[in-house]
Amino acid sequence: MYANTTSIFVFGHGVGYTVEKAVEAATTHSDENGARKRKPFASGHKGAKETHMGMTIAQKILKAHLVDGEMVLGQEIGLKIDQTLTQDSTGTMAYLQFEAMGVKRVKTKKSVAYIDHNTLQTGFENADDHRYIQTVTKKHGIYFSRPGNGICHQVHLERFGIPGKTLIGSDSHTPTGGGICMLAMGAGGLDVAVAMGGGTYYIPMPKMTRINLHGYLKPWVSAKDIILEVLRIMSVKGGVGKIIEYGGDGVKTLSVPERATITNMGAELGATTSIFPSDEITLAFLKAQGREKDWTEILPDSDAVYDEVIDIDLCSLEPMAACPHMPDNVKTTEEIGKIKVDQVAIGSCTNSSYVDMMKVAAILKGKTVCPTVSLCIAPGSKQVLNMLALNGALSDMINAGARILESACGPCIGMGQSPNSGGISLRTFNRNFEGRSGTKDAGIYLVSPEVAAASALTGYLTDPRNLGEAPQVTMPEKFIVNDNMIEPPASEEEADSVEVLRGPNIKPFPKTEPLPSEISAKAILKVGDNITTDHIMPAGAKILPYRSNIPHLSQYCFAVCDETFPERIKKEGKGIIIGGSNYGQGSSREHAALVPLYLGVKAVITKSFARIHVANLVNAGILPFTFKNEADYDKIDQLDELSLPNIREKLEKGEKITLVNNSKNEEYELDASHLSDRQRAMLLCGGLLDYTREMNK
Repeated sequence: MYANTTSIFVFGHGVGYTVEKAVEAATTHSDENGARKRKPFASGHKGAKETHMGMTIAQKILKAHLVDGEMVLGQEIGLKIDQTLTQDSTGTMAYLQFEAMGVKRVKTKKSVAYIDHNTLQTGFENADDHRYIQTVTKKHGIYFSRPGNGICHQVHLERFGIPGKTLIGSDSHTPTGGGICMLAMGAGGLDVAVAMGGGTYYIPMPKMTRINLHGYLKPWVSAKDIILEVLRIMSVKGGVGKIIEYGGDGVKTLSVPERATITNMGAELGATTSIFPSDEITLAFLKAQGREKDWTEILPDSDAVYDEVIDIDLCSLEPMAACPHMPDNVKTTEEIGKIKVDQVAIGSCTNSSYVDMMKVAAILKGKTVCPTVSLCIAPGSKQVLNMLALNGALSDMINAGARILESACGPCIGMGQSPNSGGISLRTFNRNFEGRSGTKDAGIYLVSPEVAAASALTGYLTDPRNLGEAPQVTMPEKFIVNDNMIEPPASEEEADSVEVLRGPNIKPFPKTEPLPSEISAKAILKVGDNITTDHIMPAGAKILPYRSNIPHLSQYCFAVCDETFPERIKKEGKGIIIGGSNYGQGSSREHAALVPLYLGVKAVITKSFARIHVANLVNAGILPFTFKNEADYDKIDQLDELSLPNIREKLEKGEKITLVNNSKNEEYELDASHLSDRQRAMLLCGGLLDYTREMNK
């Protein structure tokens, strides 16, 4: 069941290297776990060298889907995409872009549109968007998961995920699919639209990181604690440019939903994606879903080589929490101590599986939630909710005093259940960015379902090991399968008669234009490190209904950082943003690029970028450069007059790019090496849509 067991693979040193001139910078050695790791040559080693070696899981899938480029570290590669998914927060714009391409029917093997984000309907906007998505997908060959059917990643794992296939989704937590051995990646909506139209999806060839899991989890410790430990070790930017591959004997102890919890939060590492093997555990899950025909065994070769290897002893892990306001601010519950809790929220695409819910129900059974705690629970899918209702677990939750929410993202994206002012909220979610909950001064802690349920009973952050014997919950041999909330598309013959329904809230894609010969603008905003897409374009119940209305969204842009920003840039008409390291981490939302485009942002210059966001900036036609010398960041003040002279010619010819600070009479060299030739061409045209139109002339 193995695909190509040997391959020629060359390790290069970044963008622009070819097989012919790549510098072989490593020999390899095997560690005590059998994982092979690169070991640098002595300095002064030169010359290209082709190395015959085995392949990692990710390399096997990449090779099978490679349609453009060479698998050389840092070089851009183009991949054929088997499946796509969208959700309603980003989906409306994605389908508007798909329509603009003029493709009559999707060319992927399976594309699914999910309604799971904007399910709170306080006005007509969300309902209109749902109606638009339902009709446009029916017309163009896309499956439609109705509101109430569940969260996209949970449902896709249950019903559509196939080991060894490629998946991109307009949601940053699409890597959840890695739990079932998919090469699953978050992407901007426009990239998803292009893939649906049969286009190639491009990424820089990533490094390979192996995380060996040893032993087994002790009672009351869960998969959430594993990924929190990984975040503690690697940080929120430690996965940038990497695929995280899990192995070791401990993998066999984890079910597919537990694996999916870990791959889901790989997004918080900044990783390209995360992936587990497809083994007998994977087969058991697919068999329970009635999909065993979709199974293929996919394992790394015994002599596969990894850029780095991390070992984690599962037996030594303890219940943990990510403290405010970053997922890598991780401590054990014991280290944090006894803090009063106001709210507990259980669910999201991270921890809403059947096993998660059953553990929570078992902890709550026969008890009562602390009167000073608000407990809300959202099962991840209709399948999970239905099974809980039939086996009595839902009744145990309700009897304990839990508030049952619909199977949707809900509080995770600030769509309802905001904590009280200054409140402490424990959440089984994946992000705890400042203000994301809807309450700016709330303290959000990310925890396992076990810690969450235990704390809901006591009213304080509680180590669940204090509760005594842990509940024993096993995966069912057979799930209840009812796909009546998934609508198939119209046939090709019927498609022409399907009317696409659009509401008044849906506005056109922002206008783009070719790159001018030079750019002059103020440093309209200067921000620090780890700026998230929630900083750039916040979510929440007040904002999310307007995801298809860029002009309305613009008044909220960067409001978390600087409430005056929208008005200031509107007054100026244009501007350049200066940022620190890991700029644009977090969500895949392309609105974090489209709204700045609408407001007149011409360039974003930072110490470093998150992968998805820099791709979205290029797609939108906004120049993304980094400082050649990071210290130059400190020399620029907000509102300095800046210019990029001869920028079009320099970008086109690949010449050195200089940023001129006219206010201080200084110059700073910029780095554009992270941009491929294709991306440079896109920027010259004004973005991906303009580039696509130009290529199709």
